[in-house]
Amino acid sequence: MVDFSGYFKSYLDILPLLFIVISLYWTRIVGGPWVPSSMQMVNQMMKMAEVGPEDVVYDLGCGDGRMVLAAAMRYHARSVGIEIDPLRYLWCQFLITILFQRKHIRIIFGNLFTKDLSQADVVMCYLMPDALVKLEKKLKAELRPGTRVVSNRFTFPTLDKVREDGDAVLYQVKPDQDK
Repeated sequence: MVDFSGYFKSYLDILPLLFIVISLYWTRIVGGPWVPSSMQMVNQMMKMAEVGPEDVVYDLGCGDGRMVLAAAMRYHARSVGIEIDPLRYLWCQFLITILFQRKHIRIIFGNLFTKDLSQADVVMCYLMPDALVKLEKKLKAELRPGTRVVSNRFTFPTLDKVREDGDAVLYQVKPDQDK
């Protein structure tokens, strides 16, 4: 039997470790594990959606903030990230502060399924297939016609594909898309 008595003086010593473990597994319960998109994929998705300075880009499950940072810094778009993991949310807040991007980027803490997406011109996501099924209904209900949606690797069940390039798939919300 392993003796841990020398490692932890009190139960409070375990709290940071417990917080990290819960943070890592919490996203799996809600929508999927955090797997960052490569910077090559981020740029491919941005180009595919033709992101520009007039766009508002939403990243659903923004993780470490690479998508929102690329949208703001490279493509000069305003961007909004939604993140449910408290550690990644705090990391994003830190990054956008030290990179002086607070005027261009907003990070929202919470569940993407309960947040309003109606202001988006472009929606980026890298979510598991079961989360995309649930998200598709929300996108059809909230997004304006013409809104571009780009998914990394996994596809939406019934949204009309505009273009596919490797793992990136571009969709566009149609006016008559079954809401």
